[in-house]
Amino acid sequence: MGCFLTNSSLGRKLVMSISGCFLLLFITFHMAMNLVAIFSADAYNWICEMLGANWYALVGTAVLAGGVLVHFAYAFWLTWQNRKARGNVRYAVTVTEKGVSWASKNMLLLGVIVFLGLAMHLSHFWAKMQLVELMGGHEVVLTDGSVVAPTDGAAIIQYTFSQWYNVVLYLVWFAALWLHLTHGVWSMLQTVGWANDKWYPRLKCLSGIVATLIFGGFAIVVVWFYVQSLCGGCPCCA
Repeated sequence: MGCFLTNSSLGRKLVMSISGCFLLLFITFHMAMNLVAIFSADAYNWICEMLGANWYALVGTAVLAGGVLVHFAYAFWLTWQNRKARGNVRYAVTVTEKGVSWASKNMLLLGVIVFLGLAMHLSHFWAKMQLVELMGGHEVVLTDGSVVAPTDGAAIIQYTFSQWYNVVLYLVWFAALWLHLTHGVWSMLQTVGWANDKWYPRLKCLSGIVATLIFGGFAIVVVWFYVQSLCGGCPCCA
């Protein structure tokens, strides 16, 4: 089994699909969690506290980190081997796409942008929340000098997205994620044999819907808190 997952092209694509499905489920959960912050700071902080330095949260973080590393390692491996074997052809698919999308030809580039965005996200949130708790800290000093608790995710998310440059960077990150998912979800499904003349357009449509919902959910939170910061507590936003 181990040889199949590492030595065959189908096995490597299967690993990519399984790890991608796992990461997609987490991203969907994370998007839904962020939306809670719009409606209730207390509810969002309760979730943040539940996902703090608790043993199950730490296990989940380790598994998630492993999934990310496996997905990106196999992405580089597949890209290198495909280029070595077939030149500029990235992925062999069972259905020929009319008008191959830009995303499908640049999945590695999009993946790198997504990875860099993840590193930015970790520095903005994980490093100020779970990591601080693990180190025994009880407060976080933000760049404006304000002090918050590491479990006060609502305050941290509000501060982070009150900075216009963070809003721009996150929206670029989400756009790259959207492009990555529009092809990635379809590629994941076709790897397990669901790609044929009947299902091909349906899977493409499903990929677009999933990617758009995730992009929209994340983007709404960023824009919402930025607008809130511009309003500065005016009556219309109270």
